[in-house]
Amino acid sequence: MLYQHDSDEKVKTFKLVSNYLGRFSWLIAVIWLFLILPSQAATELRVAIQTGVRSVKVGSSTPAIVKDGAGRKLGELGQLDAFTVKPSGQGVNLNRWKSSQIIIEPTADGVIWIGDRWYRGRVRLLRQGKGVTAVNLVDLEEYLYSVVGSEAYPTWPIEALKSQAVVARTYALYKSSNAGNRYYDLDTTTRTQVYKGLETEFVTTHEAVKGTTGKVLTYKGKVILAAFHSSSGGHTENVEDVWSSSLPYLRGVVDYDQLAPVYQWNKSLSGSQMGRLIGGVGTVRSLVPQRVTPHGRIITLKVVGTGGSKNITDDRFRKALGLKSTLFTVSSNNGMFQFDGRGYGHGIGLSQWGSHYLAQQGLPYDQIVSHYYQNAQLTTLN
Repeated sequence: MLYQHDSDEKVKTFKLVSNYLGRFSWLIAVIWLFLILPSQAATELRVAIQTGVRSVKVGSSTPAIVKDGAGRKLGELGQLDAFTVKPSGQGVNLNRWKSSQIIIEPTADGVIWIGDRWYRGRVRLLRQGKGVTAVNLVDLEEYLYSVVGSEAYPTWPIEALKSQAVVARTYALYKSSNAGNRYYDLDTTTRTQVYKGLETEFVTTHEAVKGTTGKVLTYKGKVILAAFHSSSGGHTENVEDVWSSSLPYLRGVVDYDQLAPVYQWNKSLSGSQMGRLIGGVGTVRSLVPQRVTPHGRIITLKVVGTGGSKNITDDRFRKALGLKSTLFTVSSNNGMFQFDGRGYGHGIGLSQWGSHYLAQQGLPYDQIVSHYYQNAQLTTLN
């Protein structure tokens, strides 16, 4: 966390280095790697790092240019100085500058501090609701250096990491082209893709991204919805059986995730525990599946309790009870419910643990992604 201070008081360089980089010595190596590796130009993504917060800390590893939303220069920030951005009127306030939007651009291949992490690219700060939203404007390929390391283990076989890079690149472009938000396309969570900036960049993730530069999955010339998950539990799902619309490239296929640590799991909960977690039904007495996929994944479930009953969807039920998936069977005894399940996630598209196994068997990334996305083509972006 950056130090608190008034808007006109700067944090000294040695404090920033010793208290932020000094606590994370491994980060110095990552930043050094960033400085010696060449960057590649590509599509700029808009990634929301923090949304509607009371304040956000920002800084730059190198001197940075401060601009307003129209691109006019307002001033400069010093190297490794830290500032707090807060709402002001209809806009935001950074040090002595006030504007509806403020953009900070590091110079000389610098990196930007947003909240509690270092990121590549620039940051746009704007008013949203009563708070401040910080949006990282970042090159697609550089964004992937972090996403691959956040979504997969950097020690995995390189072909598995390359598969993740292709899928993550495709997914990011799909979400960007279909974004309904005025200010950003993606966030940093599993709702889109996990993104942690320089913290999750590794030599292997750089290799995976550079080894697949510009490679995306398409169907009839358009990037696909490249959904992915951790482990399917033996077989992925047809998308329409879990979500709503049928897509020709998201078809259920045999998975190879039997060695995954999440392939099988179990959890026990009492009826009263479930009642508190779900809410509105009292102590749970029974669970009755209402809609189930051909492979056994529960999509809607009727929860019957002492205080009533309700139908609940798969995602809501899984999140409420902390289950890894809705591919489970359940048994009850004396008020206790035992969940015996398989897999982790929604079961659509690429299985990360399945790709791990296939890479270990020597399959290249193009064959891996072709297995999980039937009828899609591997294409190089112009």
